Amino acid sequence: MYLSRFLSIHALWVTVSSVMQPYPLVWGHYDLCKTQIYTEEGKVWDYMACQPESTDMTKYLKVKLDPPDITCGDPPETFCAMGNPYMCNNECDASTPELAHPPELMFDFEGRHPSTFWQSATWKEYPKPLQVNITLSWSKTIELTDNIVITFESGRPDQMILEKSLDYGRTWQPYQYYATDCLDAFHMDPKSVKDLSQHTVLEIICTEEYSTGYTTNSKIIHFEIKDRFAFFAGPRLRNMASLYGQLDTTKKLRDFFTVTDLRIRLLRPAVGEIFVDELHLARYFYAISDIKVRGRCKCNLHATVCVYDNSKLTCECEHNTTGPDCGKCKKNYQGRPWSPGSYLPIPKGTANTCIPSISSIGNPPKFNRIWPNISSLEVSNPKQVAPKLALSTVSSVQVANHKRANVCDNELLHCQNGGTCHNNVRCLCPAAYTGILCEKLRCEEAGSCGSDSGQGAPPYGSPALLLLTTLLGTASPLVF
Repeated sequence: MYLSRFLSIHALWVTVSSVMQPYPLVWGHYDLCKTQIYTEEGKVWDYMACQPESTDMTKYLKVKLDPPDITCGDPPETFCAMGNPYMCNNECDASTPELAHPPELMFDFEGRHPSTFWQSATWKEYPKPLQVNITLSWSKTIELTDNIVITFESGRPDQMILEKSLDYGRTWQPYQYYATDCLDAFHMDPKSVKDLSQHTVLEIICTEEYSTGYTTNSKIIHFEIKDRFAFFAGPRLRNMASLYGQLDTTKKLRDFFTVTDLRIRLLRPAVGEIFVDELHLARYFYAISDIKVRGRCKCNLHATVCVYDNSKLTCECEHNTTGPDCGKCKKNYQGRPWSPGSYLPIPKGTANTCIPSISSIGNPPKFNRIWPNISSLEVSNPKQVAPKLALSTVSSVQVANHKRANVCDNELLHCQNGGTCHNNVRCLCPAAYTGILCEKLRCEEAGSCGSDSGQGAPPYGSPALLLLTTLLGTASPLVF
């Protein structure tokens, strides 16, 4: 009885979940950077690509208005009602909290009635243009994961541009143009996202879909992120592997969804007619009740956590990386060039961890001898030792106490070719071999390995063993 009841509840939950979530959680995978696994060689770290969860990014932004004094209420002024543009007895007064409309009301919780909203001054200086720039800054690179949604409390503007910056506001590029008449306003033919394709997804378009003038039932403007994802992942975003593959291989596509700042340029308020009613200029203004921006910190697939501290977002980097975006290798972990993680292969991706530097062998700090697996370090050719490091022969490594790294042991770090481990300090090699783990023919160093030398090619082991040899040459720790 209990089993049947449980199965019924489970079936109901699956049904409800499928109805409530027509789209899967966008970019909802890659929530672990590493996990421990057991192999024939013992316990090792299995590294994988990872990223923070998608969240409401408006909690972490700074907003700036230009001109700075464009917000209504200083001095107090009257404006016309939203539903009736000729009922002009509403008041905006910055000195009275109940009548003030400061910028932060664009980002507060919208569960109250009536809605709270930011509002500009009215168009009392017509015919001088009433234009406002609203800049949203994160001081951090973020990746957009859902539609940008702007809810107007006034009519939607007749002309507007949404812009993005990738360099903290130093330069700007248009994201999308909005107008009641695209050809007249921006000399562009009107389009919608539905007119695009995989090949034109990066095209900057002008849309008339969200600029219908002064109507109370049409308040929302979208910048469609999900519809652009759908060109690669399908209409319900089920084929995320295809999208991940495109993001991995097409930098322009990845950069398209990446920003440090957004700017909303309000160029002309909702007029609703061909001509401006100069007798009722108090009916023309901008008012925004809500802005939604969902995304995640860009950590280059090297972190799952992004910390907000001292008004600043920073990735908590894994994979021996560092920097605000995990964009470089840590000191002593520069054995190969830094690389971002990769979404592929699905579902774990590739970590592309930073590995110890050759120069760090002189004074190896403490470490736990858990090494990255082969797939994490991209050893794709069994005949190739990756990463490509120039190994220099180390005659001796002084290990003074237990806080130093073991050079060899009887668990993972075996001496090769008949060598024996001496006090975990060094391998005692047969006469014909040398190297940290006795992995090299001595004649190779002298350049005398030939057909008459009696010594053939070195008996290379598995790629995993060669990789351990390479990493041991650095004798540098992996810190977790």
